[in-house]
Amino acid sequence: MGYQAKLRVWRGDDGAGELRDYTVEANEGEVVLDLIHRLQATQTPDLAVRWNCKAGKCGSCSAEVNGRPRLLCMTRLSVFDEDETITVTPMRTFPVVRDLVNDVSYNYVKAREVPAFTPPPELELGEYRMQQVDVQRSQEFRKCIECFLCQNVCHVIRDHEENKPVFSGPRYLMRIAELEMHPLDVADRVDQVQTEHGLGYCNITKCCTEVCPENIHITDNALIPMKERVADRRYDPVVWLGNKLFRRGER
Repeated sequence: MGYQAKLRVWRGDDGAGELRDYTVEANEGEVVLDLIHRLQATQTPDLAVRWNCKAGKCGSCSAEVNGRPRLLCMTRLSVFDEDETITVTPMRTFPVVRDLVNDVSYNYVKAREVPAFTPPPELELGEYRMQQVDVQRSQEFRKCIECFLCQNVCHVIRDHEENKPVFSGPRYLMRIAELEMHPLDVADRVDQVQTEHGLGYCNITKCCTEVCPENIHITDNALIPMKERVADRRYDPVVWLGNKLFRRGER
């Protein structure tokens, strides 16, 4: 049975804009993206919104619904009261192109800064061998759909624009952790993740984990283990002494 839903949507760009109120027909079983599409079709054909799969797998329709970062296609209307106003705004951390569309190019810059998978040079394609337990360990991180909700909610860049040049954010720190845990990757990223990607800025509040639509345990399974590796390398006195003696022997 349908009803008239109250919708409040951000209209504007990075320079100026406002929240506008609309009333849109809603039906049982629908999601917020359905309301946005009906709003486009019936009242505001110039409303800009990014979407693709409508199945929670492309990460395109990221926005904030009543202040919480969500995928519009995975936010069911049934979680709201029928007389409740549903407020839809673009992600706050990234510049607004127009209406609900963000400029997320920051994330692609950071993606290019992550060193690629580096297998042993003596192995040819088809010769890679891994234990199943190692496959399963990194498989969780491979579920990432790059919706950038974790990047959006991370207060290190959400509240501090000046941190963006030196902080890669949880999505790409997770990528580095995945490569560092890979048994066939021979690159050493432990120092780099601290000095070039800003792992030290992360204070493990788990806000990235809370908004992940794929339920990836970003903090517990990627960021904290990576922090432990950095601590072992840089602050463990036994490791520090071993590094000093090893370097002295090379001279």
